[in-house]
Amino acid sequence: MEAVALPELSRVAVCGGTHGNELSGVYLVRERLKRREDGTEPVSVVTVMSNPRATQLCVRYIETDLNRCFTRAALSAPISETSPYEMIRSQELNALLGPKGSAQAVDLLCDLHNTTANMGLCLISYSDRDWICLHICKHLQREMASAPVRYVHFDIPLNEAYSLDSVGKHGFAMEIGPQPHGVVRSAIFSAMQEGVQLMLDWICQFNSGTLFEGGSVDVYTMVKNVDYPRDPETHTITAAVHPHLQDRDFCLLHPGDPMFLSFSGETLRYKGKEALYPFFINEGAYYEKGVALSLARKRRVEIPSVRSETLR
Repeated sequence: MEAVALPELSRVAVCGGTHGNELSGVYLVRERLKRREDGTEPVSVVTVMSNPRATQLCVRYIETDLNRCFTRAALSAPISETSPYEMIRSQELNALLGPKGSAQAVDLLCDLHNTTANMGLCLISYSDRDWICLHICKHLQREMASAPVRYVHFDIPLNEAYSLDSVGKHGFAMEIGPQPHGVVRSAIFSAMQEGVQLMLDWICQFNSGTLFEGGSVDVYTMVKNVDYPRDPETHTITAAVHPHLQDRDFCLLHPGDPMFLSFSGETLRYKGKEALYPFFINEGAYYEKGVALSLARKRRVEIPSVRSETLR
């Protein structure tokens, strides 16, 4: 494959606190804001605390999940004094970092998240053909010692893409776990710090004309979410994730494998027709969303060599 020339990434956003109790991103952003005047970063980085009210109270959100407020419809909805705080905030962030889908949008948006699931470091993106995001993933996979690095793809059109990272021309959520919400674990914080620094290093090299060789990246494309078994009348859950599945994110789940253990002691097995890769297993924030885990297909994506357009 011939090298692909892409526009340089002159404006980058690093956001944290989109969920106010995911503390690695909150503290990383606070650290960056403390020292942002020192001018040591060779690339223009805007650092944003996405949901300051939720961060202040150390809760996921105030009225509604901010990270579901960035669809085209939500961003163009009329706002009044009765609008949920996060709907107002999403439009403010879109004005600051976007507008989504426009030439004015930041070149790359990295939104920092934690998960209670044992997922290592994941870059979660709406594209499986974004050569910038895939090359950054490849760079992190090569350079990071502190956590396994994977690329997760949500196959959703940009209009319907609901999370903050969809506002940038390129973007992803950097999701790191396991870490309980409302807690900061130093190893997880350090892994996030390393991931962000390696991303910025790659961007600086790319902007200075470095040619990055092509290769391949394994992409996990989300197929579906699976809810907990529930009581048909009360809708309360009747089982927990099976011990054999707990903490086995990205380990292949085969038809017939144990999936849930009911509160009465019965093993409930995976009834799917194909083996898939589970992730976000038993995510603490997803009980309210009716998601026990997500399932993905893995495939290898060939990526071309890339360089910035500035140098011929």
